Amino acid sequence: MLGIASLFVALGGCALVDARATQRERGFEATHPPSGQFIEVDGRRVHVMIEGEGPDLILLHGASGNLRDFSFDLIDRLKGRYRVIAFDRPGLGFSDDIGAQNHSPISQAEFLRRAADQLDVRDPIVMGHSYGGAVAMAWGMRAPSDTAALVVVSGATEPWPGELQGWYRFVGTPIGNRVGPPLMTALAPMSLGDRIMAGIFAPDAVPAGYADHIGVGLAARRANYRNNARQITQLRPFLRVMSQRYADLDLPVEILHGAEDHVVPAQVHAVPLARDLPNANLTILPGIGHMPQHADPQSVVDAIDRAAMRAGLLASLPDTPQAARN
Repeated sequence: MLGIASLFVALGGCALVDARATQRERGFEATHPPSGQFIEVDGRRVHVMIEGEGPDLILLHGASGNLRDFSFDLIDRLKGRYRVIAFDRPGLGFSDDIGAQNHSPISQAEFLRRAADQLDVRDPIVMGHSYGGAVAMAWGMRAPSDTAALVVVSGATEPWPGELQGWYRFVGTPIGNRVGPPLMTALAPMSLGDRIMAGIFAPDAVPAGYADHIGVGLAARRANYRNNARQITQLRPFLRVMSQRYADLDLPVEILHGAEDHVVPAQVHAVPLARDLPNANLTILPGIGHMPQHADPQSVVDAIDRAAMRAGLLASLPDTPQAARN
């Protein structure tokens, strides 16, 4: 990683690198502009997509991502019986960051709840994927009487052992935070994003057309890099505090996790979370990695439907083969 800092100096410091980074960011945003609408909360913009009618369903994406992860396929599967509300989390996608507490899943949940209030959301099911799972848990813990149920998919919800290494450790340092994101934005080939994406999906394949739909370049913008890195590197202390109170949360919670998830391992997160919660249902998906919403989207739909039925929002489970198996 010291080589990155040396390269920054060799290229003449920030001016040339920042100019190239700005040019590329404009290109990324031109090819993948906002696909939803904007609302304002506390003077900050929130990017949100709203589709369908029915009980309110909030979707919260994971690290590095944006709401396009859900609009690729999942929203179309759900909008026939839910009002689906997908947010770009603070500081990612096209949502503004929320300042000093942008790295807090609790503050993110509180901020997005205020955004949901503007949309007249009532007693929602809140589904979070990966880092979004931590935000979903914070949402339910902060507003248990106003939340119908939670669905945690591949959720990072428990304090993990060990320390983060590599890129996230480097960007967490002062010099790494200064020089890393501009250099990556300015110079990293798009093929690097494709390789990273393949590792996140493994052992499952990246669906055809997904990379073009989500806009890999949106995650490669300087502010996105910095916000994402800070959120990930600062998550564990919040999970230590939150996990001590999971036993007090009696909402219906559906936990769905791939058995082959090596990004957020089920044995570290989903299994202890199910033990900690008094009203949880755990489903482990054999052979599936970190992205069940793409590798086995019907299982995610089924988990949401089960949560809705347990919360009294659906009279019965829809008649699907996957629901019957569960």
